[in-house]
Amino acid sequence: MILLNGNQIVVRDWKLADKDDCIFWRSPEQDWQKFDGPYYPLKTKEEIIESVDEQCEKIRTDSFEIPRKNLAIADKKSDKLIGQVSWYWESRETNWLSAGIAIYNPEYWGHGRGYEAFGLWTDYLFQAMPEIVRVDLRTWSGNFGMMRLAEKLGYTKEACFRKARIVDGQYYDSIGYGVLRDEWDAWHPQGFQKDLAD
Repeated sequence: MILLNGNQIVVRDWKLADKDDCIFWRSPEQDWQKFDGPYYPLKTKEEIIESVDEQCEKIRTDSFEIPRKNLAIADKKSDKLIGQVSWYWESRETNWLSAGIAIYNPEYWGHGRGYEAFGLWTDYLFQAMPEIVRVDLRTWSGNFGMMRLAEKLGYTKEACFRKARIVDGQYYDSIGYGVLRDEWDAWHPQGFQKDLAD
């Protein structure tokens, strides 16, 4: 069981109790989807339910991936689902991955919860995958919150692909950030979780 403690949130394994909230927050027309890759097609309600059912089966059979491909973000006091963190391979051949975060409920935006969750997630990825030397974050120039989050955590802006994304009929830049393991370890020698607790 994965449980990473922040001050306001926990990053944890999914629970069956998350099912209804998952379906609700991942359904089309939620505010967070306006910022999280809005240039990609949205899943249908049926596809979302199928995906959540697959997730529930992993919970029932205790067949989560190691390392985890994604984890839930929950409010620390209520354990209510408020978002998720995830990662995917940019290049498996060179141990190059990109990580992401979504805080579903706008009421939880702008109060440091994303900072805690993505810092804990970055720490987890470096610890769980000793072969990786960097963690990437990809976003677009209209997602000011994600750019601020990356910079606050010490990620370096490494790429700007100009006019590479279209959102609401307008062109935006595709932005890439990264942090190296040796940088992260120098900033958080005892781990990000310990720094949050201090």
